[in-house]
Amino acid sequence: MHQLLRVMISAAALVLFAHGAAAQTLPGGASEIQETHGDWRVTCASPNGTKVCAFTQQQTNKDSRQLVIGIELKPTSSTKAEGTIILPFGLAVDKPVVMRIDDGTTQTAHFRTCLPVGCVVPVVFDDALVERLRKGAILNVTAITDNGREAAFRIPLNGFGSALARTADLSK
Repeated sequence: MHQLLRVMISAAALVLFAHGAAAQTLPGGASEIQETHGDWRVTCASPNGTKVCAFTQQQTNKDSRQLVIGIELKPTSSTKAEGTIILPFGLAVDKPVVMRIDDGTTQTAHFRTCLPVGCVVPVVFDDALVERLRKGAILNVTAITDNGREAAFRIPLNGFGSALARTADLSK
């Protein structure tokens, strides 16, 4: 996932560079910043002088070290975020993915494509959902397997609010 984040940051930086974005620097002139906020990692890099920041979380299988679930989010404002969830292979990509904060608010999303690291689900979290994520403990993600069974994944939300705020601040 960390490699996937680097690829996504590099691609975003190239797009901004091609559109004539002004050079942006990180605090202290750093070329990259990595911080931990609870269960989240904030990463901000400045390839080609264009700042690209995101906050992520990944879970891997302890034995095989394969990605079980990963999430990368970028703030679109201090109260909104969008990004991707990466889920493992073996899921029915024609079925929606259900996200539930604790046992309450539910949102659905659909698979976009599959890459060598897993299958991509784009997500957009509006103001109201971000506020619930800040207050929540777990983002439960449920998908259907190829054989029709439910596959459940849990993304801890510890540090979500501070990771979003820091990423938004670094992105300015």
